[in-house]
Amino acid sequence: LEQSRSQRILWLLEELNLPYELEIFHRDKITRLAGPELKKVHALGKSPVISIKSSSSEQPLIIAESGFIVEYLLDHFSRNTNLSPVRYREGQEGRVGCETEEWIRFRYFLHYAEGSLMTLMMLGVVTLQIKNAPVPFFLKPITHVISSKVHSGFLGPNFETHFGFLEQQLSSAPNGGKYLCGPNLTGADILMSFPLIAAKSKSSLTGLTEAKYPVLSAYVDELEKQPGYKKAVEKIIEIEGKFEAIF
Repeated sequence: LEQSRSQRILWLLEELNLPYELEIFHRDKITRLAGPELKKVHALGKSPVISIKSSSSEQPLIIAESGFIVEYLLDHFSRNTNLSPVRYREGQEGRVGCETEEWIRFRYFLHYAEGSLMTLMMLGVVTLQIKNAPVPFFLKPITHVISSKVHSGFLGPNFETHFGFLEQQLSSAPNGGKYLCGPNLTGADILMSFPLIAAKSKSSLTGLTEAKYPVLSAYVDELEKQPGYKKAVEKIIEIEGKFEAIF
């Protein structure tokens, strides 16, 4: 689905070097919602969705929700990669509280990306839609006041809290790594890419600038330089003619 979070799954498939077929769905040009044909794949009609063919089942396995898709693919296919950190400290396998810092961060950011952070980003999208709504000129001041109040009273302070938190997390990454979980790119970084790239592209709304958040800004740049990310974007451009984040 264009202008959706699906691109991250494409990136992960590239990192895992898995064969796949890509099926494209388009948004309604007026409502900007996914068309009804997506509901034939999954009842909620949302994207991304993956369909996995297995020799052990006649019917394909349908999996939805970005976080679950990433977890499932990593559980089965990441053994020879660094995309999923080692869970336990050596000799402490299975013991409560003995997980590695890398793994704790990894699992946290898998859920944070689609929970706390993405919720804030979606409210930002709605605020922009209110501000830019096609209303009569005499109503424009009203939509601008509403969006401005939401931004100053909620969005702005929360963006500052979240980006400050991420700046600190990156600055204290295990083993001095440049990624959220340490020296290696993980599935959590891939999930975090979409909201952060979108946020940086709309810094006038989010405040995510290099001057204010130098470490976080450099991290976003690093994600966009990844070969797997570039391959995923190139594939989307090849099919759609363009690629752009959620805003």
